[in-house]
Parts: sequence; C-alpha cells; structure tokens
Amino acid sequence: MAQQTVRQTIKQVKPILSLDKEEARKRVVSLYKAWFRQLPYIVKQYDMPKSVEQLRDRLREEFNKHQDIKDVRIVDMLVIKGQMELMETVNMWKQKGHMMAYFKDTWEPKPKDFLSKFLSGKD
Repeated sequence: MAQQTVRQTIKQVKPILSLDKEEARKRVVSLYKAWFRQLPYIVKQYDMPKSVEQLRDRLREEFNKHQDIKDVRIVDMLVIKGQMELMETVNMWKQKGHMMAYFKDTWEPKPKDFLSKFLSGKD
C-alpha cells in the first residue's frame, strides 16, 4: 500500500526543464560556459578591482558548491537562477557593490576570549 502511494507521488512530479540527469548536466555546462565567456566584459563594465582569473576562480567555487545535488528539479531551479543572475549582471542591473559581495566572507567567527570580545565591542 505504501509503495503504491510513493509510486503515484513520483509519477505526479513533473520536470521543470530537463527530463533526465544528462540533459540537466548539459544545461549546467552551458550556463558555466556563458558565465565564463562574459567574465572579461563584466570586469570592464563594473570596473572591478579583481582580475578575470579571480572571477573565474570564484565562478568555479560557486558551481562546485552545488556539485553534490542530484535531484534534476533542484538542478533546473539553480540553472534558472544562474541564468537570471547572468542576465542581471550583463544588463548592468546590479551595482558594483553587489558584484563585490561575491568576494566577501559572509561568516565571521564570534570572538571567544575576553580580549577579542572587548576589541570587537561585544559583551
């Protein structure tokens, strides 16, 4: 009984863009190539103090961050978001601060000893 319910649920799920993993992989590679080709123009348009190589390293990090995702629907959603980001970046709908935020460490460890807490202004 439970297996039939699972099978019916699986059949009801429709793909977003890709029908199988290979097609999703092709979309990811295509998105990566599109970003890779646009990076020199992005550096010039935004007058970024980073080199093209640094941007390529950061691009590789972003794609490698999601390499363990196997669900085709999630991969398709990430590809759609990546395409939207690329379009916003190329059309200069972002500002330089938005682009530089990709190079900022988002997590700073909290100070643990007394002196570090005192210097950072934390209790």
